[in-house]
Amino acid sequence: MRFAIFGNTYQAKKSSHALQLCQTLKSLGAYISMCTDFYQFLTTELGIAVEVDRLFDGDDFEADMVISIGGDGTFLKAARRAGRKDIPILGINTGRLGFLADISPEEMTDTFREIYAGKYSVEERSVLRLYCDNEQFSESPYALNEIAVLKHDSSSMISIHTTINGAYLNTYQADGLVIATPTGSTAYSLSVGGPIIVPQSNSIVITPVAPHSLNVRPIVIRDDWEVALHVESRSHNFLIAVDGSSESCKDSTRLTIRKADYCIKVVKRFNHGFFDTLRSKMMWGADGRQ
Repeated sequence: MRFAIFGNTYQAKKSSHALQLCQTLKSLGAYISMCTDFYQFLTTELGIAVEVDRLFDGDDFEADMVISIGGDGTFLKAARRAGRKDIPILGINTGRLGFLADISPEEMTDTFREIYAGKYSVEERSVLRLYCDNEQFSESPYALNEIAVLKHDSSSMISIHTTINGAYLNTYQADGLVIATPTGSTAYSLSVGGPIIVPQSNSIVITPVAPHSLNVRPIVIRDDWEVALHVESRSHNFLIAVDGSSESCKDSTRLTIRKADYCIKVVKRFNHGFFDTLRSKMMWGADGRQ
């Protein structure tokens, strides 16, 4: 099998498992391609001698499977590079919580043996696309987790006029608004009070960030509907964050959000589904009194 590896290039502890990963893959006869930035980080800064067959930059790679080693942030970067290639992505979690990257380093050997035996599943995850006249997002307007609008350069709230399929929904007086996929429902949206949505639900959740009105609540809509936003701000600017990558925009910028015309494929271990991840990551059923 051919694997393309992306990794965390900021924290040494999170990347130290890359040697074990490459050794495991080589023992199975794999062809390994690695992102140049990650390879240089491992070899130059950490002094780790990893054996790879090819280096690549950007999205110049072909593979049977992409491997992300790091946290969910690293997984999102790998998903952005994989884009429309229709290559499934496996996330090895060396970060903190890890909903997307949910394979622990201790599980690597068993996981790849299962993969070579064909014992794994692939989940399709929907993606959002941002349409706006900000050229900063012209090359990468896609979000696997969420698209958020947030206040910027001011402590004052922003006003977010929101319509769905042309019908007026609400004007949110808040610090921001998060439009999330089911995958992103366990990320930023969850931290500001949004619901957890199963990946196969074909929906989008709209969650306000610190709304001024106590009766404003998150709303779940169909993912084939269009969300349009017009933001007003006292500072005349605001932030747009696409999977955590943010840019400042003038409040004259109009935003339209639709479901993208492709999906990201996520590799899951054999007989290990979404509810297993929820129980382990959210510690459901754990008794803190023990």
